[in-house]
Amino acid sequence: MDLLNRLTAYRAQEEKLRWEGTFLDYLDIVRKNPKVAQSAHARVYNMIAAAGISTDEDGRKHYKFFENEIFGLEGSIERLVEEYFHSAARRLDVRKRILLLMGPVSGGKSTLVTMLKKGLESYSRTDEGALYAIKGCPMHEEPLHLIPSELRPEFEQEFGVIIEGNLCPHCRLRLSTEYGGRIEEMEVERIVLSEDERVGIGTFSPSDPKSQDIADLTGSIDFSTIAEYGSESDPRAYRFDGELNKANRGLMEFQEMLKCDEKFLWHLLSLTQEGNFKAGRFALISADEMIVAHTNETEYKTFIANKKNEALQSRMIVMPIPYNLRVTDEVRIYDKLIKQSDMRHVHVAPHAMKTAAIFSILTRLKESKKQGMDLLKKLKLYDGDAVEGYKEKDIQELRNEAHDEGMGGIDPRYIINRISSALIRRDTNCINALDVLRAIKEGLDQHASITKEDKERLMNFIAIARKEYDESAKKEVQKAFVYSYEESAKTLLENYLDNVESYCSWKKMKDPITGEEVDPDEKLMRSIEEQIGISENAKKAFREEILIRISTYARRGKKFEYNSHERLREAIERKLFSDLKDVVKITTSSKTPDALTLKKINEVTERLIEDHDYCPVCANELLRYTGSLLNR
Repeated sequence: MDLLNRLTAYRAQEEKLRWEGTFLDYLDIVRKNPKVAQSAHARVYNMIAAAGISTDEDGRKHYKFFENEIFGLEGSIERLVEEYFHSAARRLDVRKRILLLMGPVSGGKSTLVTMLKKGLESYSRTDEGALYAIKGCPMHEEPLHLIPSELRPEFEQEFGVIIEGNLCPHCRLRLSTEYGGRIEEMEVERIVLSEDERVGIGTFSPSDPKSQDIADLTGSIDFSTIAEYGSESDPRAYRFDGELNKANRGLMEFQEMLKCDEKFLWHLLSLTQEGNFKAGRFALISADEMIVAHTNETEYKTFIANKKNEALQSRMIVMPIPYNLRVTDEVRIYDKLIKQSDMRHVHVAPHAMKTAAIFSILTRLKESKKQGMDLLKKLKLYDGDAVEGYKEKDIQELRNEAHDEGMGGIDPRYIINRISSALIRRDTNCINALDVLRAIKEGLDQHASITKEDKERLMNFIAIARKEYDESAKKEVQKAFVYSYEESAKTLLENYLDNVESYCSWKKMKDPITGEEVDPDEKLMRSIEEQIGISENAKKAFREEILIRISTYARRGKKFEYNSHERLREAIERKLFSDLKDVVKITTSSKTPDALTLKKINEVTERLIEDHDYCPVCANELLRYTGSLLNR
C-alpha cells in the first residue's frame, strides 16, 4: 500500500507539470515570469546557481550542484562556471563557442556532463526552471519565435525578453495551414527536459565514418511520405529527429568529438556562431542549445596541429579537466565508487584507501625545482598538511610552476579495478592497505604496455605509499596503547607550558611537592621540542611563538589546548609515543602472551574497533604488522 500511495503521488506530481494553452496564455506567463523564455546557456547557469554558491576565506567559489559527485576539481569547476556558463548566460560572446572539456581518461569529464544533463531534467520540473514549447513542434521550439521580426523590438521593450531565432519549417507550415497565420491561437505546452524522451537533451557518439550518416545530427527525409506530400522540401516529408533537432532548448553532448569525421564538425560552425544549422532542402534552422564536447589531450593536440581545423578551433572554449591532486578527495572518489558497487558490505580498514590515494597522487605530480621540495612534501602541502619550512604562498608557486600537473598519471579507474580485485580475492570480509598495495603491484606486473623505466618509477611510489602507511599504522597502535590519551597529552602540555612560561619570563618555578623554587626543566622541554627537530638555537623562538599563540587565544576568549598548535601537538604525541614504544613492541610481538599482556592486547583491539573504525579482523592484523615493524 505504501508503494501504491507513492505511485499515486508521483502521478499527481506529473499531472501538475502538464499545462496547455494558447500563445496569448503563454504571453501572460512570460509577462509574470520572463525567466521561462531564458536561453539554454542561461538555464544551465541558473540551474547551477539555484543549488547554492558559497565563497571560502580565499575568495574561491564552491558550487553545491557538484558536491558529493566530483571531488578535488574545485578550481577547474570555478573556472568552468564563471568563465563559460556565467558569461554565456549573460549573453557574452562565449555562448557562441563549443565547450570542449579536455583531460585524461577517467578524470571526471563524462561525470560532469552527465550531472549537467540530469540536473537540467530535474530543474525543468521546478517552477524556477519551467519552460514551454509550441505544441507538436519536433524541436520543442520557443513559442516567442511566432512573433514577427518587425514586432520584436516593441515586444522586447515591453516584456524585457530578447527573442533570437525563427520558426522551424514544420511550425511555419502549421501556422499557415492550420491556423491561417493567427499566431495568438497557436497551441503552447509546458515541456520537461528528458534525455530518455529526447526532449532538450541530445547525445552524439562517433562511430565508423563510412557508416555514420549526417542524418544522425540533422534529421533526414522520410521517403515513404514524398509521394503523399509531393516534394522533399515539404516539412511534412522530413524527420526532424537528429540530435541537433532534439537537443534544442537544452544541452547537446558530443562524445569524443575530435574522433568525428570532418563533415559532422562543420555543421557546428554556423550553429555556434549564428545559432542555426542546415538540414535538407530548407532554409537555415534555428537552434538554441549548449554544445558540450570532451576529448583527451593527445587527440586535442593532433586536432590543433591540422591547419584545416583552425575555423572550428576558434569557435571552441577549451577547459582542462585534470586529475584530482588531493589525497583526501581521492579517497572520497574511491569511497563513492565502492558504495555504488555490490561490494559495499566488505569492510575496508582505515588507511587502505588513503594509501592507494597517496600512490595515485604521486604518479600525477610533477617534480619541483624548489630546493628541498620532493613529491611527498608536495603531496602533503596540496592536501592541506603542514610541512616545515613552507607556507601557504608556496602552494600557489608550486601550482604555477607546473601548469599541466594532473593531466597524466594513474587514473582512478585503475585503482578501483585493483581494489575490486583485492575485495574479490580476500577470504575475509575485510581488506587493508597491504592488500590494496599488493593488488596494485600485481596489476603493474600484468600491464604489458608499461615500460621498464615507468614500472621502476611506479614501484618506487608504491614503496613511498607503504612507508607512509607504516608510519600511520605505528601511530594508530601507539595511540590506542596510550590509556586516557587526551588526559595524558593535556598533563604533558600543562607541564611543558609551565616550564616555557617560567623560561621566557626569567622566573623560577615552584616544585609541586617540596614547594621550593627551582629552575625550568630544560630536559623536559628539549625532550618534547627535539621530537619535531627544534634545534638548540631555535628553541627560544619556538617557545616565544607558543606564548604568543596562548595570548592570542586568551584575547579571543578561547582555551589553548594541546592541539591548538599543530607542531606542538605533533611534538606532544611523539613524546608520548616514544615513552611507550618499548611497551608496544613487547605486547604486539609476543607469540605466547601472558594474562596481563593478553588483557592489554584486548583493550587495544577494543579501542581500535570503537574509536578508529577497525573490525576485529583488521585490528588484529594491524597489531601483528605493527609488532613486526617495531622489532625490525
